[in-house]
Amino acid sequence: MAIYTRLGDTGDTVTLEGEKVNKDNPLIEAQGQIDELNAILGMAISFSEDEKITTSFRKIQKELFILGAELSAEKSRKRINLKHVEDIESLIDETESELPTLANFVLPGGCKTASLLHYARTVCRRCERRLVPLYKENQIDETALTYLNRLGDLLFTMARYANRKKRVDEIIWKG
Repeated sequence: MAIYTRLGDTGDTVTLEGEKVNKDNPLIEAQGQIDELNAILGMAISFSEDEKITTSFRKIQKELFILGAELSAEKSRKRINLKHVEDIESLIDETESELPTLANFVLPGGCKTASLLHYARTVCRRCERRLVPLYKENQIDETALTYLNRLGDLLFTMARYANRKKRVDEIIWKG
């Protein structure tokens, strides 16, 4: 089977349910943003030498793939659920216990893995912003927004963790 279908040559695509839609459809746009986030996580994993980061984000990559598919197939929605959110919260709590208490804003950067996780955080927040109008129009479940919101927090926390593991000082912003 060829990778190309020629179906998208005129700006259209087909959802998992077989509906033909424009590629600039808000659901398709959100799906693309999630795909970008997933790719950045793949880059961060490739630079990481830390098992916790690698294992955690490989799992999240699979969840993001599911979330992206959920945007394209109404019938499969809700596979990402509050258990996924709770898992992220547990990982944040566990990781924060290994970090110094945060008293200031931290500028993005540091080691390669941390820099990519900070970048992934900003893309995650963009994904979240793309989903807000869809949520307001009842096209997606609130859990998708909650999941991305918590994932953004995890990405920040793991960026701090990556810097700590590499013994790279955080750059504190004091205004």
